[in-house]
Amino acid sequence: MPPEKEAQIQKILNEITAFELSGTIRYTHYALMVTGPYRLPLVDFFKNQALESLQHAQRAGEIMTGLGGHPQMDITPIPESHQHSVRSILQESYSHEKQAIELYRKLVDLTSGDSVFLEEYARSMVATEEDDLMQLRMMLRDLDSDH
Repeated sequence: MPPEKEAQIQKILNEITAFELSGTIRYTHYALMVTGPYRLPLVDFFKNQALESLQHAQRAGEIMTGLGGHPQMDITPIPESHQHSVRSILQESYSHEKQAIELYRKLVDLTSGDSVFLEEYARSMVATEEDDLMQLRMMLRDLDSDH
């Protein structure tokens, strides 16, 4: 693989690592802030999402290191909306997951045909994030049917 392409891959992996680390903070915050009748299952859901984000960041960083890169100690900005209704938190989570899919799709496009390992990793991450998005969509739909 040409060095310039490898540098692009490492750049995206760095973006993924920073984005997933910010997800760890985001979801931990949501677990602390969620209130109401859905609190208990949502606290567990957000704690699991925080752990999943951490694992995703660690995996992206490991792959980058394996490619000779150096994961940065950054996170992407996490805007605080101060909107902590269940609907708001789930909508923000939905937006976050959509952004994650975009990052992983960039990696799919960049690695397609060059590295089976990297392409399969990126595709599996798109599938994982799409599943998270589907779960959030169902939770939001259920909230809409309550009213």
